[in-house]
Amino acid sequence: MNQKIRKCILSIYTTSKKRLGAGKICYLLYVEYGIKISVGRVYRLMKSMDLPKIAETKPKYRSHKTENETALKNEVKKNFTTKKPDLVWVSDITYIKVNGHFMYLCVIMDLYSRKVIAYCVKNKIDTSLVEETFKKAYERRNQPKNLIFHSDRGSQYTSKTFRRLLDEMDVIQSFSAKGHPYDNAVAESFFKFLKLEEINRRTYYTKKELEDSLFEYIEGFYNSKRPHSANNMLSPNQKEKQYTEDLNK
Repeated sequence: MNQKIRKCILSIYTTSKKRLGAGKICYLLYVEYGIKISVGRVYRLMKSMDLPKIAETKPKYRSHKTENETALKNEVKKNFTTKKPDLVWVSDITYIKVNGHFMYLCVIMDLYSRKVIAYCVKNKIDTSLVEETFKKAYERRNQPKNLIFHSDRGSQYTSKTFRRLLDEMDVIQSFSAKGHPYDNAVAESFFKFLKLEEINRRTYYTKKELEDSLFEYIEGFYNSKRPHSANNMLSPNQKEKQYTEDLNK
């Protein structure tokens, strides 16, 4: 029996390109093969196969200063669940080294499904990076109404240019409370796993190599296949598909 389970574990582990740990492999063993065993047993079998568990790394947080603190309201207040897509989007920026220099990645995620609905990479961390990412998301999601856009207090998000853009589109802007990085924990968590499961395992020499890697991870794995605990172990795409099917019943 253990030999059969090892083969199934190896298949899942290989298909995910060594990205998944014992917990999610345990879930997929049941979903894909009907094998119901404990996470501990999966971990022990992986260890016997020399399949290391994924090491956790603590995310690094940034603090930002802005002149008008009272205008930066927090509309989310750590409520990371919504009843349907396109009620709350969250966004953040991280840096990735490419050939000895930093490139900057901005992502926008839907809080309902944890789906990455848009992302952009640039060699400068400025307002245009956030604007371009938002415009891409806004068009892809058919210009949603009554939308809340949440981020930290980075200067790119608090800039007059970006705030004016959101005002023109009737989007309510929300900011993490000062000194409370966990207010944007969903976006921070995505970056943690992106780096753990993809970025830190590669060396990039060109922007195209990075963009290809991000596309393969985000569209080919994270959105479409990666089980998410906030979605009852459905992938973001599966969660949104389920919502649409329930709506049409």
